[in-house]
Amino acid sequence: MIFGRVKSLDAILATAEKKSLTRSLGAFQLTMLGVGAIIGTGIFVLTAEAAQKAGPGMMIAFIIAGAVCAVAALCYAEMSSMVPVSGSAYTYSYAVMGELLAWMVGWALVLEYTVAAGAVSVGWSGYFVGLLREFAGLDLPAAFTLGPIDGGIVNVPAFLIALLVTWLLVIGTRESAAINAVLVAIKIAALTLFCILALPVMQSSNFEPFAPLGFGGISAAAASIFFAYVGFDAVSTAAEETKNPQRNMPIGLIGSLAICTIFYILVAAGVIGTVGAQPLFDANGAVLAAGSAELAAACATAAGEGAVVCSKEALAWTLREIGWQQVGNLIGLAAGLALPSVILMMMFGQTRIFFVMSRDGLLPPVLSKVHPRYKTPHVVTMITGVFVAFFAALFPVGALAEISNAGTLFAFAMVAIAVLVLRRTDPTRHRPFRTPAIYLVAPLAVGGCLYLFFSLSGYTLTLTASWAIVGLIVYFGYSRSHSHVGRGIVDTHEDDADVPPQPVPPLPGAPTPGGKQA
Repeated sequence: MIFGRVKSLDAILATAEKKSLTRSLGAFQLTMLGVGAIIGTGIFVLTAEAAQKAGPGMMIAFIIAGAVCAVAALCYAEMSSMVPVSGSAYTYSYAVMGELLAWMVGWALVLEYTVAAGAVSVGWSGYFVGLLREFAGLDLPAAFTLGPIDGGIVNVPAFLIALLVTWLLVIGTRESAAINAVLVAIKIAALTLFCILALPVMQSSNFEPFAPLGFGGISAAAASIFFAYVGFDAVSTAAEETKNPQRNMPIGLIGSLAICTIFYILVAAGVIGTVGAQPLFDANGAVLAAGSAELAAACATAAGEGAVVCSKEALAWTLREIGWQQVGNLIGLAAGLALPSVILMMMFGQTRIFFVMSRDGLLPPVLSKVHPRYKTPHVVTMITGVFVAFFAALFPVGALAEISNAGTLFAFAMVAIAVLVLRRTDPTRHRPFRTPAIYLVAPLAVGGCLYLFFSLSGYTLTLTASWAIVGLIVYFGYSRSHSHVGRGIVDTHEDDADVPPQPVPPLPGAPTPGGKQA
């Protein structure tokens, strides 16, 4: 029975009340955390992918993806303010819809975070290679800076940055709030500078034709660049370190999303209006698939080098093309400095989900082992790091982003359904933030997620289905019989002393659970 094994919501909340983590994050810090998590590879790199799928119509794609995220964010806000504990969508689903669906959500979140970290690693690689070329005059061979699909052999920079972040996570180094704030400021400043320089020199002719591939192309682009918005759900994992989460969590979630949506639309307009964003076609007039070997071959020709769809560092390349060479280099430097923090955020989130699932008995206990010296979940972190590095070394950013989106969209839809179910099954529970027009907003969130999900490529849907099948095999082969809830063990582990740090740094000077100053 799907709803037969439900983790006690009352037990989760009661344990959260006793938890020793200092609540030090306010609405502003949460908003900046969200902006820091959201602004990353999506806008710095995937602009080129969106242009190949939708042309100038990618502006509409950003709006569609942002609208779906907005209704999902409203559902997230209700759940995260009502259930301010770790585990994000996995915990919500376990408490509301039962173990099987919670397992599938957790399994999808593993896909989201792991593959997303690989995608950001590939995005960072593109800017790193550009920086070496512009600042040091070093032009690394394509064979070792691109994956096989892009025409190379292995993406060495992406592989190395993923391993470096894994090492940092294992030894326990994590960002302070001050460093996080500085990196967020760098990213916002870079995008603001891009808009200031690009928007005044736009030409209306570059917006025609606006939708060269019709609405289908816009839908495909929206499904792809949805990746540009993922990360706001990481804010919900900060609930236990948030002052007045009932008020501040919704502000952080929706505020960060609004800021990023405005930036994305302005940046997309700047790219399109200055250098154009028309897709490339083959000799027969068929559009070349984004991230395909055929597109990579076209970009290798002299004619293809002048298209934004060929750039691995779209924003920096655009500024160089319109005469701002050094500023373009600064944009590249900003991306190079900021993107590793996004990789760190994604891998933090993934290890946290895996850790909680292991503590619930759904995965082997070895995955929740904590290093005796560094006090980090070193086993699951190293396993995650190996997979992230493998994905980053071999696959292009567009393919990784789409696969990550599939897992994300499923998790978001489940949160929206959980809000609806809880409204019916537990209508009297205190809800500090109530999603407005819930019977309209939640179905819109579910429908929007399904719309984007089925706008993904057939290749991506096949891989996602395969991942889900593997997840079901693992669940019925191991997890169901080892589940603590299934065995009648009531535990939440939310107040265990050795839980790994969350993807949220404490405020500078704020006391940690151990009493030390952060």
